[in-house]
Amino acid sequence: MTTTRRREPAPRYDAAAVEPAIYERWLASGAFAPAVSAPRGARRFVITMPPPNVTGALHIGHALTVIVEDVMIRYHRMRGDDTLWVPGVDHASIGAQFVLDKIIAEEGESRATLGRERYLERMWQFMDSTRDVIGLQLRRLGASADWGRNRFTLDEQSARAVRVAFKRLWDAGLVYRGEALITWCPRCRTTISDLETIHRDETGTLWTIRYALADGDGSISVATTRPETLLGDVAVAVHPEDHRYRALVGREAVLPFLGRRLPIIADAAVQREFGSGAVKITPAHDPNDYAMAKRHELAAINVLDEEARMNENAGEFAGLDRYAARQEIVERLRASGDLQAEQSHQMVVGRCERCGTVVEPRLSVQWFIRVKPLAERALASVTQGRTAIMPPHLAKVYAHWLENILDWAVGRQLWWGHRIPAWFCPDGHVTVSDAAEGPHACAECGRPAGELNQETDIFDTWFSSALWPFSTLGWPDETPDMARFYPTTVMETGYDILFFWVARMMMMGLFCTDVEPFRIVYLHGLVRASGGVKMSKTKGNVVDPLDLVDEIGADALRFALTIGTSPGHDQRLTQAKVDGARNFANKLWNVARFVLGSQPDSGATPSGDASVAERWIRSRLAEVVERSTAQLEALDLAGYAATAHEFAWSDYADWFVEMAKVELRREGASQGERARVWATLAGTLGDLLRLLHPLMPFITEEIWSVLRDAAPSLTDGEELLLTAPWPTPGPRDASAESEVSALTALIRDVRNLRSESGVAAGTWLPLFVAVTGDAQRSAIERGIGYLEPMARVRPVQFATSDQRPALVAATPLGAAWLGVEAAEVAAGVAAGVEHDSSERRARRVVELRAAIDRLRTLLGNASFVERAPVTVVGKERARLAELEAQLRQLR
Repeated sequence: MTTTRRREPAPRYDAAAVEPAIYERWLASGAFAPAVSAPRGARRFVITMPPPNVTGALHIGHALTVIVEDVMIRYHRMRGDDTLWVPGVDHASIGAQFVLDKIIAEEGESRATLGRERYLERMWQFMDSTRDVIGLQLRRLGASADWGRNRFTLDEQSARAVRVAFKRLWDAGLVYRGEALITWCPRCRTTISDLETIHRDETGTLWTIRYALADGDGSISVATTRPETLLGDVAVAVHPEDHRYRALVGREAVLPFLGRRLPIIADAAVQREFGSGAVKITPAHDPNDYAMAKRHELAAINVLDEEARMNENAGEFAGLDRYAARQEIVERLRASGDLQAEQSHQMVVGRCERCGTVVEPRLSVQWFIRVKPLAERALASVTQGRTAIMPPHLAKVYAHWLENILDWAVGRQLWWGHRIPAWFCPDGHVTVSDAAEGPHACAECGRPAGELNQETDIFDTWFSSALWPFSTLGWPDETPDMARFYPTTVMETGYDILFFWVARMMMMGLFCTDVEPFRIVYLHGLVRASGGVKMSKTKGNVVDPLDLVDEIGADALRFALTIGTSPGHDQRLTQAKVDGARNFANKLWNVARFVLGSQPDSGATPSGDASVAERWIRSRLAEVVERSTAQLEALDLAGYAATAHEFAWSDYADWFVEMAKVELRREGASQGERARVWATLAGTLGDLLRLLHPLMPFITEEIWSVLRDAAPSLTDGEELLLTAPWPTPGPRDASAESEVSALTALIRDVRNLRSESGVAAGTWLPLFVAVTGDAQRSAIERGIGYLEPMARVRPVQFATSDQRPALVAATPLGAAWLGVEAAEVAAGVAAGVEHDSSERRARRVVELRAAIDRLRTLLGNASFVERAPVTVVGKERARLAELEAQLRQLR
């Protein structure tokens, strides 16, 4: 092999300077987009990116999603698969309006003063200034998405898909409009979904109020946490088996202030242990009460308006804010003697995710989708194996939700979003149209379009998002992208939106296309702060992923998050993990600097037989490539990251590079032999870069560019690592692996003996090894060229005496000890030379070594790795990586 020294990597890897330039090279190559036509025989691999909100900034959960998906995409692209990653952003109806409302409020305007048309014009101006922000943030993480197919949930293609889907649901009899109890935000003034409601444990008050009986014979006491809603009471309920109230069932109580007569009913849903055991029934303001009223055919009386003020049904309290009314009612009841008790009470309070306002259950006329038949098909897709959910235990959660699903309220009382394509005729008829211009006339009576009024509500954002896997590919048209890339392969997202999004995509995908929208659902967990607590702005422990990119580089962040990811399981982003990831990137860079800086200048042709170390590293590489490939195919990303990390750091950097140094510096080595050793060094580095590229794309691409200049034949002529083929495993060499494994174990144990003895690092010491057979003796003799310089021992002697010092190591090649006197050990320890004076730290080192050895043994057990659940193996590998990082810090 002819080599020519070109250039060496810079002394320090500067991520901030390197990453943007590399990304521009990737973009210019056009390689993020699939080929014009699918390669013959290629597998299809397609991911549709979960669309982040257009007005928001990326949080650590977004970062995890993007990183996990990019690892998958880059791997399959390198495998030569027909690979597509469709990016996009969500119009985020309620979130966008919340942000814009605050902006225009500072200008002295509001939705009411602007009106719908001017407000939407202002929103589009706002969108034009923010839509690209998310894309730029995704690029900083290295997202290799096809930006030419970038989509927006409110673009014209999505708008058409929404209209067509709704029209088809209407025509199928799956849409209706009716009154129901919904969750209402008084500040945003719209219905919100459960996902947009934050439930918090808060301390409130439980009031016990006396209601007089209508016949004048006594009273009944009810407990409530919301006295203001008593104005909407229609009954008092007790448990049918509560002996305290059996005689009162069927009688009537009188509502304070309004004098309304309330029947006393019995219902098994009443909790006898709560408060007095008797509860007031307010169907318009409590979901449980609403259900009970349905069972007993009771009316529902709404006493709150859209802004949570008391309405005309509240009598003398009309016009008061809900909390002002609460205070007034409590004071009046206290004065009249009807407030029997008030005590502190722990309860769960729902607040709007956007504005933090306490939400209210509220009766409202809404558009609904009958989802039961849709849910049955979506459930069958999973139970019959056409779509797999990872981890499998979440399939049970998915099934439980679909089996107990309620009709979907798809309307929102907002302006920004897809307006429901329904028109009302003066005669009460409803016409649904999928035409952009709307219907030409009433579908029932023929009244012209000019006499029809369109519904003012918009769709819940989840409705347009439910069409995302196929609307992004051109549906409802039969586009080339639909034919080539649908159904998609993997839907990767957080487990916390399994119901709200994943299940709805399954239902709508099956309804609209008659096929499952994806083959695999990969659900990652939450990223938690140190200590395992959930990140939140109020706790001040939110990690901004772009701040971490600024600090440690995108590659280190990608590694830190991937090494800890496991489907369905939360992970902690600890400082040790962050530091370990940064150290790994630095290690890789420094190793590459050595390899590329040690290239022979002679241009000699490699010659001679491969050393045992060269045979060993090739065999290890073959095993690692095979294992990493299997892990990526199984979506065991944490396992892949741990495998690649262990090979890069331990096998390659810590052992083979050091052995290669011995070979390159060996006296009498010919230029051809040195060229051969360097070719193995560089060739293995090239395959290592390919192996790590999906995980750490920037730094591997930068090293690849220098390697390509130094030795073009090692990079297959590929200018970009992005498009280089995935490495293929070569043959295994069991003999070399066994021999070098035993030798490295001996060297490691001798190094530990040196450290524990406290001798100076540069001191050469004699080494004694008590072997038990000729095989051990021969292995040591063959490896002595590595053993002496790497353990700094000379001479190496075979011991015959049974007397050994206290500091002795049991190694695969025999018991070993150093030729150092006890007095020297004591002096070294006392002086603190190469010895940690902290007993606590020393004990921690021993503990970490023991734990690491146990985990390495466990993960080295093929039976465990193959049979244990992927999530379990992934967690053990993540734990190993973290312990190794801690040990490196202590050292």
